Amino acid sequence: MKKIIFHIILLLSLARCSFGQKHEAPTTGITNPDYKKTVDSYLNFKVPTTTVDILSTLKRPHVILDAREREEYDVSHIPDALYLGYKKPQYDVLDNVDKDELIIIYCSIGYRSEKIGQKLKKKGFNNVMNLYGSIFEWANQNYPLHNNQDQVVKQIHGYNKKWSQWIDNDEVEVRY
Repeated sequence: MKKIIFHIILLLSLARCSFGQKHEAPTTGITNPDYKKTVDSYLNFKVPTTTVDILSTLKRPHVILDAREREEYDVSHIPDALYLGYKKPQYDVLDNVDKDELIIIYCSIGYRSEKIGQKLKKKGFNNVMNLYGSIFEWANQNYPLHNNQDQVVKQIHGYNKKWSQWIDNDEVEVRY
């Protein structure tokens, strides 16, 4: 119970951080050190991050957004995630979302979601967080993936062969 309370306090404090400043890379949250190094090299940390462990235990109201392309989302996504997209974001998915609602956004590794998170802040959303390691880390830690029929699946879109090397859960089938 103390661990859950700690994670909630951490999440709330990160959500209140100023979005204009650069944040530090988390010291935990990605299990593969080489993957962590790669993710850290692509992010500028101008959007606060949260980990897959924190997201998996989060009970308070929040919105989860998928910033990948439709074909990636259609293979699988994090349960309850709304499709937003990246190249042509469908911002209308946020029409009924309060500007102070906690929004957690993800993509494959966190790069695209960070860029969209910066745009959401400019649109006036105050509590946007980037999922550190994104859906690849979610799958690596064996959290559930859902398809468009809300069924649990063991597949993930690998983006391409170069990036799919970071999906190291042998129970998950990589698709393109």
